[in-house]
Amino acid sequence: MDPAPLFPRPRLFQNLLLLLWALLNCGLGVSAQGPGEWTPWVSWTRCSSSCGRGVSVRSRRCLQLPGEDPCWGDSHEYRLCQLPDCPPGAVPFRDLQCALYNGRPVLGTQKTYQWVPFHGAPNQCDLNCLAEGHAFYHSFGRVLDGTACSPGAQGVCVAGRCLSPGCDGLLGSGALEDRCGRCGGANDSCLFVQRVFRDAGAFAGYWNVTLIPEGARHIRVAHRSRNHLALMGGDGRYVLNGDWAVSPPGTYEAAGTHVVYTRDTGPQETLQAAGPTSHNLLLQVLLQEPNPGIEFEFWLPQERYSPFQARVQALGWPLRQPQPREVEPQPPAAPAVIPARTPTLAPDPCPPCPDTRGRAHRLLHYCGSDFVFQARVLGRHRQAQETRYEVRIQLVYKNRSPLRAREYVWAPGHCPCPMLAPHRDYLLAVQRLVSPNGTQDRLLLPHAGYARPWSPAEDSRVRLTARRCPI
Repeated sequence: MDPAPLFPRPRLFQNLLLLLWALLNCGLGVSAQGPGEWTPWVSWTRCSSSCGRGVSVRSRRCLQLPGEDPCWGDSHEYRLCQLPDCPPGAVPFRDLQCALYNGRPVLGTQKTYQWVPFHGAPNQCDLNCLAEGHAFYHSFGRVLDGTACSPGAQGVCVAGRCLSPGCDGLLGSGALEDRCGRCGGANDSCLFVQRVFRDAGAFAGYWNVTLIPEGARHIRVAHRSRNHLALMGGDGRYVLNGDWAVSPPGTYEAAGTHVVYTRDTGPQETLQAAGPTSHNLLLQVLLQEPNPGIEFEFWLPQERYSPFQARVQALGWPLRQPQPREVEPQPPAAPAVIPARTPTLAPDPCPPCPDTRGRAHRLLHYCGSDFVFQARVLGRHRQAQETRYEVRIQLVYKNRSPLRAREYVWAPGHCPCPMLAPHRDYLLAVQRLVSPNGTQDRLLLPHAGYARPWSPAEDSRVRLTARRCPI
């Protein structure tokens, strides 16, 4: 291994330009408002290792005038660099660091030891080394950046912390693939297919349930009966439970993905696969008793949904769309009445809402919500102890299931907090509320929840929050 410094040397010319920029702005009397501004990122440093895995870093500086808040975001970013494998017999990086202390006096005595890595200590990013032939270990400080946290682990140590790479390759970013397979996406490039196959079947044997199309992700099938799920590949050969033979539970290769088949004594059977599938699969059921219902779901790229629908219709299978959210019927409009010129009492004003500003509040509601989106309020209707907003979805940041172009958002109380004004755009963090009997499926804006007038600054804040919270 060949460790390299992670931080670039300061550039004199760049520092002079930054100083000149700050003096000019101060001299012109520019008022300081909001956070400071970041300089552009400098180039990525050389990898900390010469083979295997290592770490590279880049940095930026915050230009902050007197009275300005600190810049939002991080001053350093670390990414994993993957180099060709180290040659057979090469000494592992942590072993090499322990071996540097071989034959050197330590612990305040003249005794010397041979040191090997010790992985049982609390902090795995300390250089904990065991004295060979003795029952003690010693910590020599932090390991060098780019050292694996533990054998076989994905995380690597950076500045004494164990960081795992996100799907963007940045260490500690927490970036995850969404259900569509996009890094840091908001589930807005694919559709969620969720249905129940209830046909009872007129005879024992194989019955078609659904086509699982090419490109499907996060596939899940489940049922509880003595029947058996069967899966057929695009070549007409069964992957499992075909030809009247029951396959053992386990993991099967099919359409470029791993299908995990489980069966218990419940009796319950499940099929699960991460996907994406490389070609179509046919899901069937081998009926031995009346079918109580087979639940299946998967996520599908938007451009593949229409061909999937057409193929299913051509095969003569019923299309069971998800039930729409309950929409209350509006009462018929009353005839226009000229109001009498009598004095009326003004309604009691709503009490002030609690203060819900701040980064911690935004992070709490973003991480705990099922949906985060920008929406325009089209109308507001108060009834009993609830307020219903009709909104048009503009931009989706996070969603656990598909959203329609127009939705209803419900808020508790006749005077909800926060109160949304019609004909304005907001950034909303809402939860999905399904009644126990499944008859109501609502989007709920909780009391003192997160609702902010939308602006470019709010867009930047929520995107930064998304990086700190898993989807």
